[in-house]
Amino acid sequence: MSWITESNRMKHFGYAIPCALVFTILFVAGLAAGMEFKDRAHGGAWDWLDLLATLLGGLVGQIIQAFILFLIWKGGAV
Repeated sequence: MSWITESNRMKHFGYAIPCALVFTILFVAGLAAGMEFKDRAHGGAWDWLDLLATLLGGLVGQIIQAFILFLIWKGGAV
């Protein structure tokens, strides 16, 4: 999995986690597509691995969100 340490993919991964934690993975998917569109519009290339890193971060954030909501629902949080 050395592809995730290339370029700025760890930033894509890291910044997607709080976005999915507050919103949803669907929001993160829109962010990922928007970032890649911006890169392409400014002369760069569409990078599917950047998009994948963002979605993986969104998945982690969504799992954390679901766990927090489960704890609240069960009455075990704070």
